[in-house]
Amino acid sequence: MTEIVLMSDPKVAAVPVRECGERLVDVRRGGALFVDERKGPDSAGAFAHLREGVLNRLLAAQEQLPGGTRLLFVEGYRPPALQRRYFDRYADRLRAGHPEWSVEQVRSAASRYVSPPEIAPHSAGAAVDLTLADRDGRELDLGTRMNATPEESAGACYTQAGNISDEARSLRTVLSTALTAAGLVNYPTEWWHWSYGDRYWALATGERAALYGPVEPDRPQVP
Repeated sequence: MTEIVLMSDPKVAAVPVRECGERLVDVRRGGALFVDERKGPDSAGAFAHLREGVLNRLLAAQEQLPGGTRLLFVEGYRPPALQRRYFDRYADRLRAGHPEWSVEQVRSAASRYVSPPEIAPHSAGAAVDLTLADRDGRELDLGTRMNATPEESAGACYTQAGNISDEARSLRTVLSTALTAAGLVNYPTEWWHWSYGDRYWALATGERAALYGPVEPDRPQVP
């Protein structure tokens, strides 16, 4: 994909899912990744889970980072009900600020920041929000705070944004290079959002089907 395809694009929803049945695992197991707990209270620990294949690729990506640099994991799995709350809340904000927008305009604009619940990569355990840290776990500056909206950041949350410092751009390149080499794809409106095995990944890579579909939170976990 050369243009930015939003999550709301019908092409994403049209990708079939051939669920492989891979289980969710806790990324905190083994302590190989720095895990930020900022999302913990919102999802009762669900945030720290991913499909095992995604976690393995994160660990491979971390091995490719320059010395003294580590991945800082912030959020992975998001239960479908929580995803819907996030989407509806942000859509309501946009609707209030733009009462002239159609339903489709609101949905499209909202999907720059929160995926529509029915296709959300986070709810499949396929997506991760992450950034870079130094060897002591201190978060590095990649140009905006994580989860900055397009409105508050003047578009600097877009991965290829021009209105960030050279240092932040260089760090985004470091992050992108390692994660891309490990097989993950980025959602271009959010520099921190990467995924593998979901519908967006399949569309971006030319795969015929996604590997992972939505997972309910009561699905058995690997301890």
